[in-house]
Amino acid sequence: MSQRMQQGQPMIVMSEDSQRVKDQDAQDYNISAARAVAEAVRSTLGPKGMDKMLVDSMGSVTITNDGVTILKEMDIDNPTAEMIIEVAETQEDEAGDGTTTAVAIAGELLKNAEDLLEQDIHPTAIIKGFHMAAEQARAEVDDIAEDIDPSDEELIRKTAETSMTGKGAEVNKEHLSQLIVDAVSGVTVETNDGENVVDLEFLNIETQTGRAVGESDLLEGGIVDKDPVHDNMPTDAEDADILLLNEPIEVEETDVDTEVSVTDPDQLQKFLDREEEQLKEKVQQIADLGADVVFCQKGIDDLAQHYLAKEGILAVRRAKKSDLEFLSEVVDAAVVSDLASASTEDLGFGDVTRDEEDELFYVEGEDAHGVTLLLRGSTDHVVDELERGVNDALDVVAQTVSDGRVLAGGGAIEVELASRLRDYADSVSGREQLAVEAFADSLELVPRVLAENAGLDSIDTLVDLRAAHEDGDVTAGLNVFSGDVEDTFDAGVVEPAHAKEQAVTSASEAANLVLKIDDIISAGDLSTDKGDDEGGAPGGAGGMGGMGGGMGGMM
Repeated sequence: MSQRMQQGQPMIVMSEDSQRVKDQDAQDYNISAARAVAEAVRSTLGPKGMDKMLVDSMGSVTITNDGVTILKEMDIDNPTAEMIIEVAETQEDEAGDGTTTAVAIAGELLKNAEDLLEQDIHPTAIIKGFHMAAEQARAEVDDIAEDIDPSDEELIRKTAETSMTGKGAEVNKEHLSQLIVDAVSGVTVETNDGENVVDLEFLNIETQTGRAVGESDLLEGGIVDKDPVHDNMPTDAEDADILLLNEPIEVEETDVDTEVSVTDPDQLQKFLDREEEQLKEKVQQIADLGADVVFCQKGIDDLAQHYLAKEGILAVRRAKKSDLEFLSEVVDAAVVSDLASASTEDLGFGDVTRDEEDELFYVEGEDAHGVTLLLRGSTDHVVDELERGVNDALDVVAQTVSDGRVLAGGGAIEVELASRLRDYADSVSGREQLAVEAFADSLELVPRVLAENAGLDSIDTLVDLRAAHEDGDVTAGLNVFSGDVEDTFDAGVVEPAHAKEQAVTSASEAANLVLKIDDIISAGDLSTDKGDDEGGAPGGAGGMGGMGGGMGGMM
């Protein structure tokens, strides 16, 4: 091709199916997608937040106001939207709570960034300003945060209550928060350097329907939701030697298919007698070990059940692998995979009791490093939402105990941070100053949404909050139940400082990541899951079209 021909027509380097969105269109596309995600969960924020009903393709229904659960369950088909969902997942992994706050702030940052872009401020200046503001905000959070003693049970319990307020666990939050504090205390160990480490791996959660939430309980040990394999077996065993077995107590089968010709009934009887002998030998091995209780992950033959009952041994079959692993910590036992090589050192020691009403076995060990939280509720939906709320509260309490810093809730910290960031913006030169001020405005979204979700006037609320903080009341926040501005720290609305730091960091990094994109090149449809439809709308509409299908009904 000659130089003249190259100059006369554009050079085409992409396939016909490719799509490309550039410059302002790309930024508008990305910001719109991110804001759509944020707006989808905003109405769930705070004690007065509403729930979402999510119905998947199989017809399963989830009712929740947990931000990360909503975003995971929604059928979102947009690459930018999925980047914002990662904010919620990161917040959940790192802090356990505050997912809705992080996503909402990220969406508001991008909304305010869009206004700056329209004023011809370059994305690089906005990104730098957001980064500076986030660093300053983290420093201010550390300055504002109150240090607490990990043994201050009352204050730690308030953090659990604050986390559960507005969720399915709120009605019984006093009872549940005490269980949560006790549970975390049961799995907290102090390291050699004096730090408190909370090991939630040794905290097991079991659920049960048909009972009131207030009947939830905490057990220092484990729970096995199984029945004895034989009616003549004992159901309780005190000071018992416990065998955890990952091997079937059944007749051993050959690895290859075999055929045996039987010409005499006596030969058949010999086969049956040999099988019986095998089962007797297995049971005798268990008896010789001195085991009083056997929790078997696999099957137990009917004949073996009979022999175990004759020996007075309590046996349970088809126990879950996770239950055996947890019980190994509770009773200090090894999970035995080969009965023939088992020794008395593999046995655990503890008490096994039967709750006939709930049809559960309670297993408690001596100095057990493991506790079980038994959550009860009237229906599956109630129990599921209760479990989500309790999991968040457990993570919050664990973070509070480990980190040792708390903040006043109810929007108090966001208004105080916004005020301090505006003062900080005066010391910032260049266009980054406007980005820092936009960051401060974005943080005030939290008290505004709290007020909106409570049916209050968001502007009046924000004015009152700003006035209180200008007067030096750092812990002034919104009481969403009365609509008054009050000292939320004294009122018991307490949040972990680490969760707030993580929310600010995650939101700013996600916003900066989106703002840095000025060109979207796709091999086809701008969605992440085309399915059977290879068409897709052109330009920015393709991805948002896919997203609209998954999110349209929720906004």
